[in-house]
Amino acid sequence: MNISSCVVRCHPNDLESVKKRVEDSGVCDIHIVDEKGYIVVTIEGEGIEEEINKLKTLQFLEGVLSAEMIYSYSEEELDRARENFELIDNPVPEILEKDVRAEEIVYHGDLKKKYI
Repeated sequence: MNISSCVVRCHPNDLESVKKRVEDSGVCDIHIVDEKGYIVVTIEGEGIEEEINKLKTLQFLEGVLSAEMIYSYSEEELDRARENFELIDNPVPEILEKDVRAEEIVYHGDLKKKYI
């Protein structure tokens, strides 16, 4: 199961009619409505494809200026990440296990290739 938060934007004068269209669309739950024309919603789906289709539904509603996905969570992705993390022999880079002053560390974009 995936869940994502989205922000739907419309002109403040159209807020009530757009809010009604969003509610009637049946593709999301409304959580916050801001008088400046912002509506914060959540979308749920069995996968990202279903969520994207629901987002597109929102994007094409009359009066919607934009609808963008802000945050996405997937139970399956988290489970896969945990499994991959458990497969790593030493998940903590060696540099982080040493007692080193921060001024002595030069970061080059990858802690695993770090040398002092």
